[in-house]
Amino acid sequence: MATLLDGRSLARTLREQLQAEAEAWSRLSGQVPTIALLRAGADEALLSHARSVRRTFERAGFGFQEIELPADSDTEAVIAEVCRLNGERSVHGILIQEPLPAHVDQNAVVEALNPLKDVDGVHPLNAGRLLQQRGRYHVSSTPLGGITLLEHYGISFQGALAVVVGRSNIVGKPLALLLLHRHATVVVCHSRTKELAELTRQADILCVAVGRAGLITGEMVKPGATVVDFGINFVDGRLVGDVDFDSAAERAGAITPVPGGTGPVTAAMLLHNTLQAARWLGERGEDNAA
Repeated sequence: MATLLDGRSLARTLREQLQAEAEAWSRLSGQVPTIALLRAGADEALLSHARSVRRTFERAGFGFQEIELPADSDTEAVIAEVCRLNGERSVHGILIQEPLPAHVDQNAVVEALNPLKDVDGVHPLNAGRLLQQRGRYHVSSTPLGGITLLEHYGISFQGALAVVVGRSNIVGKPLALLLLHRHATVVVCHSRTKELAELTRQADILCVAVGRAGLITGEMVKPGATVVDFGINFVDGRLVGDVDFDSAAERAGAITPVPGGTGPVTAAMLLHNTLQAARWLGERGEDNAA
């Protein structure tokens, strides 16, 4: 049976460390590191995510704001709210909850973000700096959490064949870069990939982030491989990942459970990025404008 990569215990440790760092920063600055979640509409999945983020931030003594615009808000209205938050000195991080309504230009909204406040690393400036490893930049909390979990358990990256299933801007692509920066050999698979199972069976590190429950089965896993499941799917009222856990755990050397694997560490990384943003903004002494 595979070793469980327990994200809950690591997240507790990280949260305690970040809470202590945030308290020290607050004593010096007179501010509380604060995130603002912005969404348009009241989709239940977004509300559930917001509740989870709120619990994480309030438990760690961080500030939390939640802004919900009407579902029929146009692009200009959403951008106007982003610009307001850019200039709000009490807000250090901004998280735009996706998906936005189909009629809203998501790219335009993202580009309106102050990159220093873009705590999920979606702004093109942050994405480009991650690519080139240049300057200061935020990295999306989900892939950063996955890498942090693997590092905690001593998983070796150098020379390993890492197969990433999924190519989203928020998980798959930044994860591939983080693995590449750690000297893994990286293959990115997606919906047009032919013979997916042939590729996944070669992976020393198999990372899956597509949003399809049970996509990866045990027979698609190399014996002894490390399997990292970023999937969030509800099946018959139960939270499951993109990996069929029972069959994959029989072949893998190590595997993340769902729930309790990458999710808790993702939340801790959002705390990390918000505190990082607060420090950067404070060092610059700027008015938080873009």
